Amino acid sequence: MATILIIEGNTPDMVAAGHAGANGFIGTLAALSPDTRVRIANPYAKPVGNDDLRDVDGVIFTGSGVSWSVDAAEGAPQRAAMEIVLASGLPIWGSCNGLQLAMHVLGGTVGASPAGMEVGMALDISLTKAGSVHPMMAGRAPGFGAPCIHRDEVQLLPDGAMLLAGNDHSPVQSVAYERAGVRFWGTQYHPELSSRDIGIYVRDRGIFSDHIGLAEDLEAADSNEAAAARLGTHPDAIVLPARSRELANWLQFVTDG
Repeated sequence: MATILIIEGNTPDMVAAGHAGANGFIGTLAALSPDTRVRIANPYAKPVGNDDLRDVDGVIFTGSGVSWSVDAAEGAPQRAAMEIVLASGLPIWGSCNGLQLAMHVLGGTVGASPAGMEVGMALDISLTKAGSVHPMMAGRAPGFGAPCIHRDEVQLLPDGAMLLAGNDHSPVQSVAYERAGVRFWGTQYHPELSSRDIGIYVRDRGIFSDHIGLAEDLEAADSNEAAAARLGTHPDAIVLPARSRELANWLQFVTDG
């Protein structure tokens, strides 16, 4: 039975308003591995320290709806948390902002995508040669789509990072970093979220308001083939366990030690 620490990516005010990045993980982890125990820490409320990592088997960094990038001054509490967790040697997962945060702290570069926001489905994601044999991507077809919602992206990987998948919009969609005691896996897309979750975010998050026209299809796509087709996907591809293969593989990685 694994114990997972989830590092919340949103501020306490956002969490209080019902916008917790941890929520998607709590539900998906419960579905994938009901015996998994979860703890939550929020660096924007209290600094994360080594005591938070005691008796923890793995750590997840969630996505985030804050307006600033991971390299901004406002993001310092998240960067400090990432530095402590990276130094611990524990297995780490990062979705979206969590991926960007790790890559920045490890020496990469993050910025707003020149292609604009990628909202709804990240389509035509292709496995790299490394991705086709990496355990994180086991079960994924050579080309696939996944629920996503982001403005920023990783624009330069740190030395030693393995690119596992990408698409034309954001060439860095899936990464593993496994060197010098660090064990990090992450994606730019969201294996923890359903298309319905993305639809709710589009309705509720101001910076994504230009994509409000996608909300109805996103909220119906997991059970409506026509809605899914308009998004470039199929219901079977965006329900559990299909949409969460990478996260399920990471949980197995954590369990195997």
